[in-house]
Amino acid sequence: MGKRMAVILAAGKGTRMKSSLPKVLHSISGLSMVEHVIRAVKQSEVEELVTIIGNGAEQVQEKLGDQTQFALQTEQLGTGHAVQQAENLLSKFSGNTLVICGDTPLLTGETLHNLFKHHEETDAVATILTAEAEDPTGYGRVIRDEQLAVQKIVEQKDASPEELAVKEINTGTYVFDNQALFEALKQVGNENAQGEYYLPDVIEIFKQQKATVSAYIMEDIHEGMGVNDRVALANAQRLMNERIINQHMRNGVTFTNPSTVYIESDVTIGQDSLVEGGVHLKGKTQIGTGCQIGSHTTIINSEIGDQVSVQQSVIEFSEVDQKVTIGPFAHLRPKSKLAEGVHIGNFVEVKNSYIGKNSKAGHLAYIGDADVGQDVNISCGVIFCNYDGKRKYRSVIGDQVFLGSNANIISPVEIGDRAFIAAGSTILKDVEEEALAISRSEQVNKMGYWSKFNNK
Repeated sequence: MGKRMAVILAAGKGTRMKSSLPKVLHSISGLSMVEHVIRAVKQSEVEELVTIIGNGAEQVQEKLGDQTQFALQTEQLGTGHAVQQAENLLSKFSGNTLVICGDTPLLTGETLHNLFKHHEETDAVATILTAEAEDPTGYGRVIRDEQLAVQKIVEQKDASPEELAVKEINTGTYVFDNQALFEALKQVGNENAQGEYYLPDVIEIFKQQKATVSAYIMEDIHEGMGVNDRVALANAQRLMNERIINQHMRNGVTFTNPSTVYIESDVTIGQDSLVEGGVHLKGKTQIGTGCQIGSHTTIINSEIGDQVSVQQSVIEFSEVDQKVTIGPFAHLRPKSKLAEGVHIGNFVEVKNSYIGKNSKAGHLAYIGDADVGQDVNISCGVIFCNYDGKRKYRSVIGDQVFLGSNANIISPVEIGDRAFIAAGSTILKDVEEEALAISRSEQVNKMGYWSKFNNK
């Protein structure tokens, strides 16, 4: 049976996208389209993978890194010509080669595995991935004989009325006997209006050789969607998002309004968690079990522990331990870490800080570049003044400290365990443990001031 191999076609310009970004690098659910294709291909047990690059070759190569080998198509002369660029890397192997477009992000590893399996079981030299379309307009039709063997692929413009009635369409994905593929490609001509070498022409060559050409009909026609413009990109995103959310629901996650939620491919969510409407979960975010992610929350590349509640807040590149409550309208900026039982309330911002177990910042505070101990009370209006216009500084707050309302912590300072900072104080130097620090102007009451003010 030999190896399973794959060639991904990712060299095209994608002019209909109207973008400076190569078409295959446009993102769906947090990954470029070609990365979705690579993941699906690898799930189908492919051992050798070559991506054909051309337009924006350096950008594609940088994005994919060592996930694949590369072959350069210096001129875009058609799909057949593109596959030929992989000959030096693959033609020495025996086995079967998948040819797939880099703009088909919805194809799954399961479908590709089934395509390979069908190809191997039918002992075919070529197998076409097909689908049944209610409206096949615009697609090439797959024509079979009375024994259901594939006779040919006919493009719509060349089809007879009988052929136009056929609903089985060519999705543009194939599996070939590897060595037969590269031999057939040498016979493909470019006698057409575009002067290009078309991969489907090898099907006719194989039929002339009396070789077996098979077809595998996939269950979900949407998987074969090719993305050629922004409208198709949006449709593919909708379908991918629906697929991702459905999988989370099957895994035990509740969604109150799933059609309004956006979740990227690498997000994980524990059982019995609840995700409300308008939530965005991005990157490699991990959410534990029994969490409540409230409406209009955004979480990016963060780790959220078990039984955490987040309400209408933004969390970026941060770590949140179990039983933490956040929001509404809180913001955890990168490198924030909240220990178990911490409460971050409304309009509190935390940046590059550690906040110890059971500490609380109820409202309207900024905590930046700080190490805060356990059971600390951070009152309304507290600000860590960590930036002098050129450099950032860090402060350390001990356990069971009380930071009074509107206190300004001028970093770097250290405040000892069980210290009290009086409301309205500006703290410029260290405070010993169990001390009370008061730093504010003496109050002066000017008697009779109203009449003086009124007579000005």
